[in-house]
Amino acid sequence: MRQINFGLIFSFGLITVFFTLANTSPTTVHVLPGVEYTLPLAGLLLLAAGLGAVSAWFFAAWTGMLNNVEQFSKANEYEAQQVRIQELETDLSRYRSTVETQLGLLPATTVSATSAESDDNDQAEVTDASSAA
Repeated sequence: MRQINFGLIFSFGLITVFFTLANTSPTTVHVLPGVEYTLPLAGLLLLAAGLGAVSAWFFAAWTGMLNNVEQFSKANEYEAQQVRIQELETDLSRYRSTVETQLGLLPATTVSATSAESDDNDQAEVTDASSAA
């Protein structure tokens, strides 16, 4: 890619030099009514190319600055999101520990024993009803 860029720049420079040597006749430019300048055509070409290059450079610098500002704001948003995620994870772990301690306080063994007794009683009633019929 560097060779292609070098070749393009070299070709453009060579064409500009040949154009400058071939077009030395003076040309009049009317800037405003009553304001006019007389310069060689090659000089006007170099002036226009220079103004275009400076304009492109200013545009590129402005665009780069806007991109940097946007990336900086995104970085701040990302940091704020990470802080919020950490807060939520802390809250979640606190809630889990609270729920686990509350579940540990429940009488889980009596509930399962009572349900087992009621299941046995239901089963006995079903068996008695079927044998009586």
